[in-house]
Amino acid sequence: MTISDAILRGDTADIYFHNTRNILQHEGLDPVVAMEIFPNHSGILFGMNQALELLHAVLPPDAEVWSLEEGAAMEAKEVVLRIRARYSSFGLYETALLGMLAHQSGWATAARRIAEAAAPIPVISFGARHVHPDVAARLEYAAIVGGCISCATPAGASLAGKRSAGTIPHAMILIFGDTLRAVQAFDKWMPPDVNRVALVDTFRDEAEEAVRVAQALGDRLWGVRLDTPTERGRVTPELVKEVRARLDLAGCPHVKIVVSGGVDLERVRLFRAAGAPVDSFGVGSAISAAPPIDFTADLKEVDGKPIAKRGRIPGVTNNPRLRQWARN
Repeated sequence: MTISDAILRGDTADIYFHNTRNILQHEGLDPVVAMEIFPNHSGILFGMNQALELLHAVLPPDAEVWSLEEGAAMEAKEVVLRIRARYSSFGLYETALLGMLAHQSGWATAARRIAEAAAPIPVISFGARHVHPDVAARLEYAAIVGGCISCATPAGASLAGKRSAGTIPHAMILIFGDTLRAVQAFDKWMPPDVNRVALVDTFRDEAEEAVRVAQALGDRLWGVRLDTPTERGRVTPELVKEVRARLDLAGCPHVKIVVSGGVDLERVRLFRAAGAPVDSFGVGSAISAAPPIDFTADLKEVDGKPIAKRGRIPGVTNNPRLRQWARN
């Protein structure tokens, strides 16, 4: 993903970085500085590749950069990025660098916690509808780096080198007026390599609808998705167990069960503790609404002299996990 012109122009930068650039320029000051960036708490680092892409676009050839790798586990206060270059070349982009790391690391960390709680049951990211479309692809890519096996949008899947996952929405079923008719139309027109997954909570009892669709499609049906709204009591471990039992009794043990709708870390743990036979979870706002991880940028050297604000240790921080960036 290329860096936007708005970012490169500094349109997304805090105004005081513009002020600083102008004042230093008038004063004839442009030292070589070492800046370190670190998080306020532990998590999964994501957004580093995009940050390096930005630095590649703005730094001079003699700049030096060290970083942790994309997707690495990071500890609180651990330096994840160090830049040594003239301040004028990158100071304006502090806001962008911190933002790239903060939001995407928050998403990746939430996804990792949910994926670990669900394991070995796979998790799919359904969070694109909860964020602005301009950042939807970054959200879903972060979720995949965090541990989701796929995501709902082609844009996010493309960034991760995956195939997007999803079949039919309630709207399509409501237009057809019957779940089976909608699923049959999906089966008729979609390519054979697309999994046939029937959404079975629109019109009838979920277990009844699941058996009805499974018997009609036979081996072509990959699974059923339960997305019961809160108005009807949500999807429960007991409901999943009933649907599984009725599918098995109907001679359809191959049909898998996907659970979505308000799934978060606590509900994943609930289903796992209850032994509910879930084959996949679809998770949306529990990932997309995850709080950003705050990152801080500190100057630690100015023209080779160790320096720091009060409360911080002057000089660069040793972190043997950092790898020097080899500029292409």
